[in-house]
Amino acid sequence: MTTKRSAGLLLFRRRGTGAEVLIGHMGGPFWERRDEAAWSIPKGEYGPDEEPMAAARREFEEELGLQPPTGQWLPLGEARQTNGKVVVVWAVEGDLDTALVVPGTFTMEWPRGSGVQCEFPEIDRAGWFTLDAARPLLVTGQRVFLERLAALL
Repeated sequence: MTTKRSAGLLLFRRRGTGAEVLIGHMGGPFWERRDEAAWSIPKGEYGPDEEPMAAARREFEEELGLQPPTGQWLPLGEARQTNGKVVVVWAVEGDLDTALVVPGTFTMEWPRGSGVQCEFPEIDRAGWFTLDAARPLLVTGQRVFLERLAALL
């Protein structure tokens, strides 16, 4: 079986209190009542014919509806999530007004087994958080990227 791979871009900005990161609360019915471990770095799957950096850029645009800021992409490496998917992430410094976010959507059967296809936002909200505040919000497998960003800064 081929390992699924995702690529993402972690936007950060510097404030007097330290760095803040932009993360998104995952959309859809599974996540709507959860906050802790229900947020994600904007990321998505890519295939063997797509470069990971191109996928990270594409997914940032799809999930947030905005182009990533220009700037140096800092590699944060890879991590294997609990579902076995390997995620590669870069960080880039920049700012973004979360009021401008227009998330992409996905379609799934809901409720399960009903045969009804419903559309949901990929993320239902985005926010800026300090590294400490973001840690419990992020899904467990992505928290390592906060540590790696902190080490770079």
